[in-house]
Amino acid sequence: MPKEAKPKRKAAEKPQKASRSKKDPNAPKRALSAYMFFSQDWRERIKTENPDASFGEVGKLLGAKWKELDDEEKQPYIEQAAKDKTRAEQEKEAYEGGGSGKKSAAASGEEDDEDDD
Repeated sequence: MPKEAKPKRKAAEKPQKASRSKKDPNAPKRALSAYMFFSQDWRERIKTENPDASFGEVGKLLGAKWKELDDEEKQPYIEQAAKDKTRAEQEKEAYEGGGSGKKSAAASGEEDDEDDD
């Protein structure tokens, strides 16, 4: 006896989110992780070793290679990430302190009533 065809369901409609404010194009870039520096360094090597690999497969191979590395081999990437983190923090301070005056008020000892969320 054939099964009854079930009615096809449409994808659940998602409620529309409140519109986001657009990102400032002058905002500083976030710091990259050690893995991201590793990926930038190794992606071309992995692609040449595996020319038929798709983008997702290359990502999987990169992840597997990262896991194979010991702490000593990861150290250069960790150092790059630490330098990039300080760069990002400095750029963020300069960006936030430039227009709002919040940093100067905090430096002079005045309390800031705004949340930094």
